[in-house]
Amino acid sequence: AICRKVAEAEDGGAIEVWGDGRAVRSYTYVDDMVDGIYGLMQSDLEGPVNIGCPQYVTVDELVQTVIKLSGKRINVGHVDGPVGVQSRNFSNARIYSTGWRARVFLEEGIARTYPWIEAQVRAARSTVAP
Repeated sequence: AICRKVAEAEDGGAIEVWGDGRAVRSYTYVDDMVDGIYGLMQSDLEGPVNIGCPQYVTVDELVQTVIKLSGKRINVGHVDGPVGVQSRNFSNARIYSTGWRARVFLEEGIARTYPWIEAQVRAARSTVAP
């Protein structure tokens, strides 16, 4: 969602982010998630298993990473809105027992994802009739 907001914003424009930006999250790149699920299916583990990147960042750090990789100058405004819990904490110990590890961390994941989202935004704009 943040990639889309930044892609839709004009250079020098602004985006709104719900909350104060201090909520802490962990973002797992889709290829890592698929590898983790596949490895879990091949394992003998039973019951709940967390699959996630061990890198924790604030929402503001996520937003600034996307803005940096977009090459745009974007102003960020924080607004009231649903933000969920302030922080989530989970253990990857069970999935690590299968040998799985996240390989793609936030900046690399955004660098791979943002150009695709930006292209989708451009394509949608070009199909809208004037």
